[in-house]
This record gives sequence, C-alpha cells and structure tokens, in this order.
Amino acid sequence: MDIESTLGLSSENHAGDGGLGLREHQRHLHINLLLAAEGQPVCESVDTGHFIATTRDLLDSYREKSHRLVEYLCPSDQRIQAFLDRYLNDLETRPIPRLPSSSLALHRHGLARELSLPPKQHYHESKYLKSYKVTQGVLHNPLNDRRTTEGSFHIAEGGFPIPGDKKAVPKAVFAKLLQSALNPPRDMLCLPFTHGQEKEAEMFVSLLIRPVVCPEVPGFLSLKSMEIRFFAPGSLVSNLDFVESIFGNAGNPYLPTNDAGLDTEHWSGHTGCVILAPHLIDLTKKELGLPHASEATERQKTDGMCWSDAAERYNNGLPFKITARDASGVIFTVLADNYFGYCKKEVKTQISFAANLFGLAEEEHAGGALTFPRHNHGEEFGADSRFHDTGYSLAEAVGRFGDALEWKPEGYAVDRRYPQLIYVQENVRIDLPKQTVSWEWEGQHHSLHLEPDKVYMHPTGYKVFMQKFKAGPSWRLIGTDAEGTFCHKPCTVSGGGKSEISKSIESAILFMPFFVADLEEDLDRVDAIFKRDYADRVHPELREPDHKSRSVLTPKRSLGSVIKLLTPSRDYTPEYNAWLQSIPNRIKSLVFLIKRFYRTDWGDDWRSHFCVDYINGHPAHELKLVDRRLVASNLRVGFETNGAWRVFKLRQDFIPAEKAQMEDDITASILVPSERLAYLNKKLERPVVKLTHNCEYRLFQRPDEAVHRGMDPQTESDLSLP
Repeated sequence: MDIESTLGLSSENHAGDGGLGLREHQRHLHINLLLAAEGQPVCESVDTGHFIATTRDLLDSYREKSHRLVEYLCPSDQRIQAFLDRYLNDLETRPIPRLPSSSLALHRHGLARELSLPPKQHYHESKYLKSYKVTQGVLHNPLNDRRTTEGSFHIAEGGFPIPGDKKAVPKAVFAKLLQSALNPPRDMLCLPFTHGQEKEAEMFVSLLIRPVVCPEVPGFLSLKSMEIRFFAPGSLVSNLDFVESIFGNAGNPYLPTNDAGLDTEHWSGHTGCVILAPHLIDLTKKELGLPHASEATERQKTDGMCWSDAAERYNNGLPFKITARDASGVIFTVLADNYFGYCKKEVKTQISFAANLFGLAEEEHAGGALTFPRHNHGEEFGADSRFHDTGYSLAEAVGRFGDALEWKPEGYAVDRRYPQLIYVQENVRIDLPKQTVSWEWEGQHHSLHLEPDKVYMHPTGYKVFMQKFKAGPSWRLIGTDAEGTFCHKPCTVSGGGKSEISKSIESAILFMPFFVADLEEDLDRVDAIFKRDYADRVHPELREPDHKSRSVLTPKRSLGSVIKLLTPSRDYTPEYNAWLQSIPNRIKSLVFLIKRFYRTDWGDDWRSHFCVDYINGHPAHELKLVDRRLVASNLRVGFETNGAWRVFKLRQDFIPAEKAQMEDDITASILVPSERLAYLNKKLERPVVKLTHNCEYRLFQRPDEAVHRGMDPQTESDLSLP
C-alpha cells in the first residue's frame, strides 16, 4: 500500500498538504491539469503560467483518444454496468441507465478535499452543503446532520427476498430513480473548485475504495476485500472526501494495478456501487410510475408505493436509500441524501452483504480497545518479588534487539529511536524520594538519576515512569503491563457503548478530600484491624498446616492483598465474615489509605504521621499526612433522578488502564481453531478464537460528552490543536 496516495500520510510531513505530498500551488496545478484533460474549464484563480499552454497538444491528443472511447468504462464500472444490464433487462424501458464514463476519478487521497472549496476562498455554500476552511483542514456542514431511519430503507424487487421491515420498490421505479440520479440538475454538477467563474466545471466525481471483508489468517487465508465505486455530482465532492478519509483511496480505477478482477488473491469477488442523488426527494410517485391506490397491492399500500394525490412526492419528500442486489455479488445503492453518515453506513452494509455471500467471515457493528493495565507503585518499585526471577534478562533482550539498542557499560541500554526509553536490569530498584534507579551488574552497584521524562523498561516488558498526581503536588511511580487485553464488544446496537469502551474513564474520576469522623476513634479501630491475627479467617479444611498470618503492614502483603483480606468470601468462616460486615466502609477506606502510604521505616509508629487541623478549637475532618492534605479518588457513574451525581470510592492506588483504540463501528471478523495459531497467550484455553480487522483507517467518533465542559478533555484538546 502506498500510504501517501491511499491515506494521505506523507513521509515528508507537509503540513496541510491534503495527502498529495505537494505544495498548495502544485496541488492546484495538478487539479487544473485533470480538469483540462477531461475538457472541463480550469480554475482561473490558479496561476498556471504557461503550464496548460505547454501541455495543450498532449491534452488535445488525450481528449481525442478519450472521445473515441466515450463508451468505455473502467473494469469495476464494467462489472457494475453488466449487473444493471442484466438486472433491468426484462423491463420495457430503454435505454438502460448507464454509469458516467467521463467522471473525474479521484485517483489520490486529498483531491476531494481540494476540490471542495475554491482555492482563494475559505467558505463555500450550495443548496445541500456549507464548507469552511479551518486551521485543522476543512469543516463540512451538510444540509442534514443526522440519519433518517424510519421508512428510509427501500429495496428494488427482482433480487433477494425483501424483509418485511423494508419497503419493496418495483424494478421499473428503481430504473427511473437511477436514471434521474444519473441526470442531476446542472447546478449540482458544478465543482466548488471553479465556483464563481463565467464557465464552471460541471461533472460527476468518482472514487474507488477496497474495504476489507475477511481478515487474514496467516498461513491459511489471505485478506479479502471487495470493491466499491462512489459517484457524486461535483457539488457533493466533500462526501467523497469524508469516505476516503475513513476507508482510504484505492487509486485510479482505470489502471490494471487497481483492478480487483486481476487481484484474485485478495478480491472477495463482490462489487458495490453508491450514487449520491439528494434531488430525488423532489420526484413524485406518479412520474416514477407507481400505481394509483385503487390499483395497488396490499404490500404497496403498506409500503406507501402508491398515490392518491398526483402531487404526492416519493417517500413523502424525505431522504431515503434504495438498493438493488442479487446472488451475483453486486450491490447497487442510490442515496437520496448527502448526510455524510449515510455514505459510511452504506459501506458497512455492503461489506456485510459481501461477507454473507463469501462465508467464513462476518461484518460486526463493533467497538474495541487494546487495554494495558496500569499499577500505582507509590514511591518505590522493585521490592515486589513478582519482578524477580521472571526468566527474562536484559542480556537476552539485547541479544535479540541489539541493533535497536545502545548498550552502556554500566549494564543498561538506551533505545536508539526513542532515547527516552531506558532498558534496565531485572533486579532494578527505583526509589522516588531518593530519585534513583539502581541495580546490580557483574558484582557492582550502578545507578541513574530518576527523570520525569524517561520510561524505564523491565526485561519482562513492564514499563515504569514518574507521573505527577493531578489533584496534588506529589509524584508517584506508575507501571504498565507489557501485554494488553483486546476488549472487543461485538454486534453492538447504536448507543450500546462501543465507542466508550476505548475511552479512558480518567475524566469521570473526581478527586475529593479524604474525610474522617473522629480521627482518634477511627485510628483506634484501624489499629485493632492492624493487630488482629488473621490465621483463623479461612475454614479449617482450607488452612495450610502451620500457617501464620502476615501483618497487614508488611511489605510482603500488597494493597490488593489487604483489600482481599477485608472482603467477605466463601472461603472465610461465618464468624470472620460477620466481623468484616461490622466494619464501616469508611474505616476500611482508612485502612487502605494508610496501607497505601505506609513506609517500612515508620515501624509501629504509623499513627503519628496522620492528623487533622483544629478549627475553632475543635478537630476538623480533613485527613492529612504530616502537612499534606490527602485526596481520595471517586468515580462518577451516572446521575440520580434529581440530578445528583452517583459517586463511588475507588482504591487509593487506582490508575486507569492505558488504551489504544482498535475499532469503532465496522469490523470484519473470522473464527479460527486455536490449535492452528501460534504465539497465543498460554492462559487462553478456548478451542476457537476470533480474529478481527478494523475496516476503517481513520476512526470516526461522535464525542457526545464534549458538549459539557470538562467531561471530555481529550476532545477539547484535539479540537483546539492546529
């Protein structure tokens, strides 16, 4: 794949180059050359110098050859036209509608965006659209900003059976709708690029995309994709800008290298076509040939495919889409709306159509994220025995990836590409108060200064770094697991949370002061919990011989272990569970907080480190660690009926997972026997696994919560960036 022409990602990083890898003037010259080659007026506001004149003979020769091949269609269009000829062959209406043979083919990513605005203007308006040039690129505001669903799905008769919840349309009516779609009003054909001239370019624009239908199964099945052709009147070129931004640009459809029919290894054998025609809502039922209500069948009456008043508009003048498809694997859709989401959803529909005919694969309305659990290590890392004797060593890592690492004689390595990444020994100790990263190597002690902009990689792949606490002045050590979990939410209805699964919950965490009722009384109860012997907590038959209970505050017991210790369980005796139930939640929270901040050098004198202020001679309730006010993390989960927040206390060391969005809306998937795949997680015991492929190169999300200031800081940041 050429990522520059397909996705608009230039290796030279030209800011705002529209994906052409060219400067603005060169891009405009390029478009003028394409227009001239099609015999269309060029943009007069672009200074072409002698460029067009110099190439005049070449362009005249090209146009003459094209004129002699006026009926020629590119291979994908030939397959679509053959379907139309076959599908409509039994109709008396002649001639059968024919696809445009002289559309402006958008052969590179970014052409559609340049064509959607006049070169010297920052605003363009037409009947169906308003476009604005902004710092981030371009903003398109179509006439309809949401998809109409009720009564909008129409299917032409003559192919597969039509479900009862869809409207059945006579084949002859489909043919007339298609004929009208291919002959839009002249003003709809005008390209915004040449707007305002005495002679404007008037033509269709077209786009070829190759969305994935079936993921690759290494060693067994190659990735399979279908071909889809988009046609839009020139004024609606911005719709194709949107489509290629999500699904990429499959190149010039006239070139053999882009002919899916010659790519037998990767073509699924299915072809789709989409034509934009929002003007169809002005057609009447009578002129389309629908029967009078007195002559209509019961289904036609139910579906509204008849008329009583000759002025009745088709579908009551509301947007709709009509589709024709059959077992040959071709699906043809006309969209009577320019709402951008319709184009995306139609690609989704056509992928699903192809997957159903292809077999093995499935198109899913899914969302998902690769999530990496994070852990709060407080002020020290390395004392935990989990990271000792893991079977991994830095020497092994250097042996495997030596070219990517710069080895240091002190026994650590630095990543050559990302110098902020430091590879450390297995026995590393990181001490935040001392600001040191230390380890033993060849019998000697070595250390580095701990820096906030560095990431320290353990041989297991576990990453440790410093992070400042958002609600206070303190810092802490955060660790990220090396292996993530792919959280896949399959077959999700709209509003089912497929986008939310990839969003961090960090913005929903509220930081509040940690309150106590009566400090001395509360600490007395905490002290009793610390001093209790827990050897009798489990049922006698589950106890190990000579088992001794570990102290709550010992470094050998983690905060998670303490939480488990104070949580009722079926393994515990009824008496112990009853004792746990008698402990107020605020006391448990205080136990967890003290465990979180406890340091071994305190010994048994942990109590003197916690206090409250005195206000008007009386003890207050806001807990402090020496002179530092302590903050509790709470999660907001919805609202009560009166509008009050529903807030729940989080663990004191809770850190949201790191997430990488993997999919959002359109996913192709396939089930594979686990035994046929290598390098699966050893903990995975399922006989079958699902392989997924995100069908979108750029993920399209609607950040609903961003309308409330502070609820989606990531979106606020993204929208404010140039």
